[in-house]
Amino acid sequence: MSPSIKPGKQRLSVREAPLHARHKYVTAPLSRELREELGIKRIYVRAGDTVKIVRGDWKGHEGKVVKVDYEEIALHVEGVTIKKADGTPVYYPIHPSKVVIIKLDLSDKKRSKIVERRGGRSKEKPKEEKETSNANKESEPMKGGDVSG
Repeated sequence: MSPSIKPGKQRLSVREAPLHARHKYVTAPLSRELREELGIKRIYVRAGDTVKIVRGDWKGHEGKVVKVDYEEIALHVEGVTIKKADGTPVYYPIHPSKVVIIKLDLSDKKRSKIVERRGGRSKEKPKEEKETSNANKESEPMKGGDVSG
């Protein structure tokens, strides 16, 4: 991305980004269940993932991602089609920010490694330590004695 904060330059940098950089823009959040299970909030969308559309005309529709289009920064989802004038069905492009991943395709070893690596950074360990330290504080008597005022 460009270092500018001007909206026009931001849009320009997205529109003119090379394909290898557009990969960054094709991320989607995980569902609450997956978030708790894997310990990550978002991940790159791949063909084979099952997504739920949460915005737009197709809201509520669930289906597998058939194709990820990096040029258009769009997803093609099973069952989300419109008919052309001659009657042939065409996939309707959905922006990745308008979907939630409900099932990950972890058949690829590299992707499962990514999930493990990023999930390892979850903040569950400090929470457990805080809970145990709070329990210890409650069981110990307060230092300093009575203060009467």
